[in-house]
Amino acid sequence: MRSTFYPKLALTGIQKNKKLYIPYLLSCIGCTGMYYIIEALSTSETVCSLKGGDNLHIGFLLGKFVVAAFSLIFLFYTNSFLIRRRNKEFGLYNILGMSKKNISRVILWETGLTALISLIGGLFLGITLSKLSELGLLYIVKADVNFDFTLSAGSVAWTVGIFALIFFCLLLKSLITVQKTDTLGLMHSENVGEKPPKANWVFALLGAVLLLGAYYAAVSIQSPLAAFMLFFVAVLMVIVATYLLFISGSVAICGALKKNKKYYYKKNHFISVSSMTYRMKRNGAGLASVCILSTMVIVMLASSASLYFGAEDTIRSRFPRDNEIAVKCTSINLLTEETKDTVRTAYEKVFDEHNVIASNVTEYAYAMMTGMLRDKGDYMDPDPADETQALFSADKLRTLYFVPVNDYNRAVGENVTVAPGEALIATVRCEPDRESFEMNGVKLRIAGKLPKKLEIGEANTGVVPAVLFVINDLKEIKPLEELRSVNGYPLMELKWYYGYDLPFENEEAVDICREQTRAFENIEALRDEEGGYSFYGSCLAEQRADFYSTFGGLFFLGILLSIIFLFAMTMIIYYKQISEGYEDASRFEIMKNVGMTEKDIKKSINSQILTVFFAPLLFAGVHFCFAFPPIWKILHLFNLFNLPLVIGVSAGVFVIFGIFYTLIYKMTAKAYFDIVSAKE
Repeated sequence: MRSTFYPKLALTGIQKNKKLYIPYLLSCIGCTGMYYIIEALSTSETVCSLKGGDNLHIGFLLGKFVVAAFSLIFLFYTNSFLIRRRNKEFGLYNILGMSKKNISRVILWETGLTALISLIGGLFLGITLSKLSELGLLYIVKADVNFDFTLSAGSVAWTVGIFALIFFCLLLKSLITVQKTDTLGLMHSENVGEKPPKANWVFALLGAVLLLGAYYAAVSIQSPLAAFMLFFVAVLMVIVATYLLFISGSVAICGALKKNKKYYYKKNHFISVSSMTYRMKRNGAGLASVCILSTMVIVMLASSASLYFGAEDTIRSRFPRDNEIAVKCTSINLLTEETKDTVRTAYEKVFDEHNVIASNVTEYAYAMMTGMLRDKGDYMDPDPADETQALFSADKLRTLYFVPVNDYNRAVGENVTVAPGEALIATVRCEPDRESFEMNGVKLRIAGKLPKKLEIGEANTGVVPAVLFVINDLKEIKPLEELRSVNGYPLMELKWYYGYDLPFENEEAVDICREQTRAFENIEALRDEEGGYSFYGSCLAEQRADFYSTFGGLFFLGILLSIIFLFAMTMIIYYKQISEGYEDASRFEIMKNVGMTEKDIKKSINSQILTVFFAPLLFAGVHFCFAFPPIWKILHLFNLFNLPLVIGVSAGVFVIFGIFYTLIYKMTAKAYFDIVSAKE
């Protein structure tokens, strides 16, 4: 044969099957372009130089892995539709005298042409849109826009390498499929699986049990930390249950519809139910995939968008004041009024130098420690030896804060009294656990709840639930200083917090915070205490960029991943409709010959598509409703408590997704109808 025979045959095959190949090529180009965009953003100097750029870099590294892994799975999935449709053509080549070796050469050329078109098109798309994506990211994270365009050679190399490997795997799969299938199998591959399946009630029951178990776990979890740790377990249970129910349960539903004579023996139901019954094993897996992808998109966009649009709530909870300064010391004895006066004088001197008046000045001393609640005896074990037990008992973790009553009254404007040996409490993300506190010789009777909670930024945004104890004097808990970890480090931290608001939020606010840091470092009396004092400060004006970088980056990454998931879902549905359209064409042709009109065909098609098409959307909505409680609790860990905002964002995401899903239905239903009505 001439050297150009196989390339021409491969090109002809692609052209003649353009209805299948064009969407496949678009899928490959889309995946390649999306990978390049995320790869380029992960190495962009503009992105890395942003405040909080390290967080963005880590997010995009994770995004690269997700896109690469998903592209491999998705392209294998869509390629299987393509090969299934082409097998009959390859079988004909075999009958006409071509050996499997010759057919393999055709497949090699087809895969090579597909890879070449995909890489060129994908890189062109990615390079073209990468700058637009970067500008969109900068807008979302509220950073200064940079219009400089750079082409990342490293990103191009990584993209070519990753997708060349993916196409090589696709080639191997196609070659193995052809080599293992005989001529008769190739000719009749489209009819494989035409035996009517039996409902597997064991799998259907297992799926129902797993789903109900996941739903129960989702609505029964109370601790935000436990919700965060168990959410992914529940997700895996839901995924497995969805596949079992769609594959096994859908067969049972079709069987029940066939037994309903009033429903089944109608022109618009007879063919659709019969067709679905014969291929429900394949159909169910595809619908389950669509359902899982739909749920992923809704959950990902709803949670990341809620974090982004609720960022101001989170920022203000973490930073109750514009500037915050904390002095840490190693002993309660070092936390004296003389020390506070010395530091306070140094801070106020900086205010005078900048000619500004600080407002809402808040200061208080406190001690803190984290540990595991005990069922009896000591209030908690601050350093549990069994870390595995601590991991699986996350709902028992607590961070305790101890504040002197005088500092509490000054900070919140109250006038409560606490007798020695007593405490008033407030809780964050948990309920009161005991009527008394006892640990290492310290005994406190819990006399009641605080009239107003002291807003400690660490407690608000900490992962672990917190309990605030307002006591008579910190010296009452001095024995707790003796507690040490297994490594010998003190388990209790002692701090003096000093926070204030400024009439502006700009670089001058940052400068004031930094100058106060230097002022503290220059206090001779404190530097004489070797290892006794340390200091840290934070400025809201500076930290806001970090928050928007993190939450904006998550939102932007969620949008990019949602786009590729939506595209994948569209292709899965499209190929499902196309492949089933070719399979059903002969059945509808027979019914037309016995008097079925085009109007009847349309009704039957709508019955079939509507019966199964909106099931994934319905299930995705139910999945999200049950996922909402743990998602809401996880958002508490980011100090987002604006329930109307989260509900509104979630509802908006679902409505927009539903509109997009309906458009897919309109498009694919038309493609299916064109095939079965012999318009093509």
